[in-house]
Amino acid sequence: MSYKVFVDGQEGTTGLRIHEYLARRPDIEVLRIDAEKRKDNAERARLLNAADVAFLCLPDAASREAVSLVDNPNTCLIDASTAHRTVPGWTFGMPELAPGQRDAIRASKRIANPGCHASAFILALRPLVDAGLVPADAAVSATSLTGYSGGGKKMIEQYQEGGDVRLDAPRPYALGLAHKHLPEMAAHTGLQQPPVFLPVVANFYKGLAVSVPLHLSQLKPGTDASALRHALAERYAGEAFIRVMPLGGDPATVEEGFFDVQACNDTNRVDIFVFANAHQALLLTRLDNLGKGASGAAVQAMNVHLGVEESLGL
Repeated sequence: MSYKVFVDGQEGTTGLRIHEYLARRPDIEVLRIDAEKRKDNAERARLLNAADVAFLCLPDAASREAVSLVDNPNTCLIDASTAHRTVPGWTFGMPELAPGQRDAIRASKRIANPGCHASAFILALRPLVDAGLVPADAAVSATSLTGYSGGGKKMIEQYQEGGDVRLDAPRPYALGLAHKHLPEMAAHTGLQQPPVFLPVVANFYKGLAVSVPLHLSQLKPGTDASALRHALAERYAGEAFIRVMPLGGDPATVEEGFFDVQACNDTNRVDIFVFANAHQALLLTRLDNLGKGASGAAVQAMNVHLGVEESLGL
């Protein structure tokens, strides 16, 4: 069976990568808009309504506008923006989120693609909150180290042009503590409040790692590193794209004491680690911010919705 797919925002970083995934698929007919008509709402509406699945790779306001153009009840929208990730009526497009999430994605015509930082954070915390090991009212912090491709075309050009020595060092940002991923980071972990979150962009193209420090004394009594890892491994048993790594990592993943943030690049894989001593634990989750953190996740959600093999094209 062939499916018609349209990418609204096909020239952006996420849209281009989705096209790369779709190019591998004989079951997909890609609908394309002429360059001179990219801002023509009548043509956009025609293609959106002609599609079985339409990806919205747009800024938030433009995504909301695109949704208003769709009147075909059979068109499934997968929105890669922040606009609908906590909006009632939209399904969070993370199949591994919880039991029943795949059924919800399959049944929904409105799917919100998770953010890159949020994906790593949620995948590490949700099983622990569900298991009662991390209290829902816990005060949690998180730091994310990411490549510059997550900043879009302007940031990519800034880094690739070179000449600015300030870009040689990592750059913390979102210092107003209001990063756009925070609402979903709380809503989809079950935490009652969002984390204190510090994202840091550095001079490498892609790859992302989110770290979450935990004091074992503030968790469910008796919780140790083994219990944390066991809860993660139990939740993700059989998941094709998630690996729960050995406690403390191993020589293949942590060499000479250094962690490779880019080791999941060019995959749709997520690696989750637990590092710990007798009193503290550190959750560390890595992924490709353009893969499982954006375009790969969107295609995975499409596959689940269409009822085809979940890893098809990934």
